[in-house]
Amino acid sequence: MPNTITVITAVHAPGAGHLPEAHASLCAQELPDGWDWQWVIQEDGETDAVRPYVPDDPRVSFGQGRSGRAAMARTMGLSRAEGEYVKVLDADDLLTPGALARDLRALRENPGLGWATCRALDLLPDGSTVGFEGDPPQGPLARGAVLDFWKANGYRAQVHPATLFVRRDLLLALGGWMALPASEDTGLLMALSAVSRGWFTAETGLLYRKWPGQVTSQAAHADETERAARFAVVEARARVLAAMDGWRYDAVMGD
Repeated sequence: MPNTITVITAVHAPGAGHLPEAHASLCAQELPDGWDWQWVIQEDGETDAVRPYVPDDPRVSFGQGRSGRAAMARTMGLSRAEGEYVKVLDADDLLTPGALARDLRALRENPGLGWATCRALDLLPDGSTVGFEGDPPQGPLARGAVLDFWKANGYRAQVHPATLFVRRDLLLALGGWMALPASEDTGLLMALSAVSRGWFTAETGLLYRKWPGQVTSQAAHADETERAARFAVVEARARVLAAMDGWRYDAVMGD
């Protein structure tokens, strides 16, 4: 589908109630003439709890499948992606006005870049927002810069992986999201950093909802043994990609 941005959302039953708000934030997006979005919602599982919250919108594609956590749901959703670009949107998060247009402009004006990110704010239960310290300046991110920062700063990403906007061919070449129980989006971000330059937009593009039911608030997410294993394989994969001669997206793009 030409001139389309595919927005991919993995959802499980506890987060389904947030889908209407996410949809409203998509409907508020203004894109250049001739452009539109497609929303691919993939349930992690096969229940009756999610479908009632899926908006009645011809731009929305809903699918279900065996439970395997967010990485598998997103990657399975790629089978229905029709756009040249893919945007991540967690089911409980919100895009700010203009977010898609800013992402699109960054990559269309910089054809040698493979991906883009933007500033994110935590959205707290009382409706207030909290920002993060240490955002990079707006502009291009050198190949490997995000990976190096992540390793040097206690595995804290320089940019938020929940804001990723990526060329679909590059996303497919990397196999989608890493097959991990968590941090699958961090794994993708580090792989992208290893093979391609990116972009950071300083204007806030995402409200990252904090609520008791989110996966990252569960005790298992902070288990130190699992966390160390996740990050070890994330880094190892990214370092191998970075060392492979010719596996550079900007070289493919002729930049």
